[in-house]
Amino acid sequence: MSTSWPKTLPLGLLSCFLAFGASNVPFPDPAYDAPKAATKGKETAVLAGGCFWGVEAVFEHLKGVNDVVSGFSGGEKNTAHYEEVSSGRTGHAESVKITYDPSLITFGQLLKVYFAVAHDPTELNYQGPDHGTQYRSAIFYANEEQQKIATAYIKQLDQAGIFSGQIVTQVVPLKGFYAAESYHQHYLQNNPTDPYIVYNDIPKLVALKKQYPQMCRR
Repeated sequence: MSTSWPKTLPLGLLSCFLAFGASNVPFPDPAYDAPKAATKGKETAVLAGGCFWGVEAVFEHLKGVNDVVSGFSGGEKNTAHYEEVSSGRTGHAESVKITYDPSLITFGQLLKVYFAVAHDPTELNYQGPDHGTQYRSAIFYANEEQQKIATAYIKQLDQAGIFSGQIVTQVVPLKGFYAAESYHQHYLQNNPTDPYIVYNDIPKLVALKKQYPQMCRR
């Protein structure tokens, strides 16, 4: 996977990259997590956190992540098309499917980045300028272990008062993931000067590199 960091950032964006209700409490690692695997392998995680362009870009920059696909989860296969999903009536959420090596990064570590950098988990059915259930915060778990890790971490973050508001992220079973149209894939990488990307998503990458440099690809 080839990714690159943005070279410049408009003045003021870095300071407003996190319109989240995060407090000054240090962001904790998950108290409950799966251990790193002893051998290389492939596992997947499906997460929703607003427009998939920025969420995809964040996870593409993590060590141990092999592939990230933008798509839709929560609805039926026959409605998994951008124009229909944008109506807010399909049950789908814009999501990303992350394929990762569990010997290099854990599901809990992915969730730490998801909550700390990729989106604001206290916004119900919207993210920033995007409103509707298709932009909801959701973790689509593939197995019981993912469900336990996600549920425990949300409880941990809420009890620690990490955010000024309560986390509204859904933890629901994965029934299907459907890739979005090709022009949505690697959108930030292919359209780095798009005003939406510049003001909403590039700041997330800056935050990722600043907060978790040890987790990032060089």
